[in-house]
Amino acid sequence: MKDIKNLILGAGLVTVMLSACENSNLTQSGLNPADFDSTVLGKKTELITLKNNQGMEVCLTNYGGRVVSISVPNKDGKPTDVVLGYDNIHQYADTLNSPSDYGSSVGRYANRIKDSKLQLNGQTYQLKANDNGNCLHGGGATGWLNQVYDVTAKNDSSVTFTIHAKDGENGFPGNVTATATYTVKSDNTLDIVFGATTDKETVINMTNHSYFNLNGDPSKEGFDQIMYVNADKFTPSDKLYIPTGEIKDVTGTPMDFRTPTEIGKKVDYNFEQIKNATGYDHNWCLNTYKNGKGDDKTVCASLYSPKSGILLEVFTNEPGIQVYTGNFQGTGISCKHGIKYPKHVSVCFESQKYPDSPTKISQGVKDWTDATLKPGEKYYSHLAYKFSVKK
Repeated sequence: MKDIKNLILGAGLVTVMLSACENSNLTQSGLNPADFDSTVLGKKTELITLKNNQGMEVCLTNYGGRVVSISVPNKDGKPTDVVLGYDNIHQYADTLNSPSDYGSSVGRYANRIKDSKLQLNGQTYQLKANDNGNCLHGGGATGWLNQVYDVTAKNDSSVTFTIHAKDGENGFPGNVTATATYTVKSDNTLDIVFGATTDKETVINMTNHSYFNLNGDPSKEGFDQIMYVNADKFTPSDKLYIPTGEIKDVTGTPMDFRTPTEIGKKVDYNFEQIKNATGYDHNWCLNTYKNGKGDDKTVCASLYSPKSGILLEVFTNEPGIQVYTGNFQGTGISCKHGIKYPKHVSVCFESQKYPDSPTKISQGVKDWTDATLKPGEKYYSHLAYKFSVKK
C-alpha cells in the first residue's frame, strides 16, 4: 500500500482502496456475494460458498436451491468454473427476460408430465401447463426452481435448503416438505441428497439442473467434450419430448455412449430422436439400476474435456438420467461475467425417475419407474458430481 500512496493522492487513493476491498470479497469463481443479497418473493436471498482444501469451491443461492458456480483445478492447477449461470440474483429471478433453470433444485416433478394431468387413487389432478400443454419441471416459473428455499443448516462444506409446498400448489396434491443438501467433499465431489415427506399421496422427482462446460471457455460450443453414459437402453420421445412408452436398445444408434465419445462425432441429425430435439434431450435407462435398486458407487455417466483435462463423473441411485446438450442455448442473453452462451455449449446430467412416470404407471406401461410418494414414506434421491484431472 505504501507504493500506492506514493503514486496516488486524495480521492484517487480512496478509489483504489475501495476497489481492492471489493475484489477481496469476490469468490474464487469471481462472484460478488453482495449481488445475491436481496429479497425475492418476500424472502431473503444470499450467496453461500462451500470449500474444501483441494481447491474446490461451490457457490449456491437459496433462490431455487441453485448451484451458481463450481470451481475446480484444471490440468495446470488453474481454478476453472465449470457450470453456466448468472452472476446476480436479479437475472435469476427475472423469469420473463432471463428465464433459466441454471443449477436449480427441481421439484416437485423434474421433467415432463403429459397433458399436465396426474392420476392418483382414481382421482385426476390438473397440473399447471407450461410446456406445449404439458407440465415441465413442476410448473416452470412457479415451480420450486423459482421459489426461495429456507437455509436450514450450513457450515463451511455443506448447506441444506428446505422448501414447504402447499397442497394444490401448481395442481399437485399434498403438503410437502422437501430438502436439498449440498456437500463439498475432500475428493472434489459435490454430493447432493434430496429428501421429501408428504401428508397426501403425491409424486416426487427431484434433480439438480447444472449445465456443465469443462473446457473453461463457455463462449464456445461444447460438442468437443467427451461423454460416457452407462446405459444399454433409452426411452424414445415424441416431438414434444414426451416418452412414447417404448424402451429401446442404444446399439447401432447415436444414443450409444457406452464407449466415451466426443459428442460432436456422435450427433446425427438424420436420426429422428436427435432431429426432434436438435441435439440430445433424452432419458437413458441406467445399467447401475437393477431390481429396483440403484448403485450410487458406480459411474453412471461422465464428461471429459481434453482442453482443460477436467473429468466429471456422475453417480446416482436413480433409474434414469436425462442428458441435455444445451439445445435451447444461444439466446443472446448476457450471462455470468457477461458471456453470451452459444447453442450446445453445455451438458446437463439430470438424475430422475423416467419422464412422464405418472401417466405411464396409470396406463400400466411395463418396466416404467414409479415416482409416487405416500404419507409415512420418505423420499430419498442421491446424486454426486465428482471432479478430477485426467492424467
